[in-house]
Amino acid sequence: MHPKLISPLTAFLTPIVLLGFALRLLLSPLFIQIEYHMPGFPDDPYGLTRADRLRWAPFAVDYLVNREGISYLGDLRFDDGTPLYNERELSHMEDVKGVTQGALNVFYFALAGIALLGLWSKRGDQWAAFRSGLKRGGRIMVWLAGILAAVVVVGMFILPGLFWAFFEGFHAIFFEGDSWMFEYSDTLIRLFPLRFWQDAFLFAALIAVGGGLGLAYGIKRTAPHRDASR
Repeated sequence: MHPKLISPLTAFLTPIVLLGFALRLLLSPLFIQIEYHMPGFPDDPYGLTRADRLRWAPFAVDYLVNREGISYLGDLRFDDGTPLYNERELSHMEDVKGVTQGALNVFYFALAGIALLGLWSKRGDQWAAFRSGLKRGGRIMVWLAGILAAVVVVGMFILPGLFWAFFEGFHAIFFEGDSWMFEYSDTLIRLFPLRFWQDAFLFAALIAVGGGLGLAYGIKRTAPHRDASR
């Protein structure tokens, strides 16, 4: 690989890895536990308790990362025998799984790419160029995640319509039509109200910003080598 490609490729892959890492952390039982215990998290007006949410929400998250078919969710029943999800919700969750696993695959490929670039750089005496790419990618991530965090915070506390517009735009990119729109009485909304998604995007932004700052300012500069790319 040409030495001049190492730094820009590393800078390009770094934000993908950081965002993918944030996504994978959010797709864990720990985030659900944290989120449902956040101050001011809205109660379900249709009667689901926190314990109910903690019982049922992990199934939805597990489905997104496992290899099970939609019956994994379709077979779930409330205690009175009523199906947990209706057909529209199940169809949407199939779409969400496709998007989520596609995003995770991109993350894994980017992570492998970063690892290979690091090994190649170390072996080929291009380490300075690789470190420079990490620092540059970290700075890019700070800017991107900072913008996302600003949108979420402003949307939560100043202009509520801003986050909804962002949320609609996000779904318009990844999902067809209004397949993601549900009744407030539907289980997906009761388990994952808008506040859940505001916090999820904010947490992802903060995780990514933290990783970006660590790379941008935590990696010490080294004396330039003859092959270093700036």
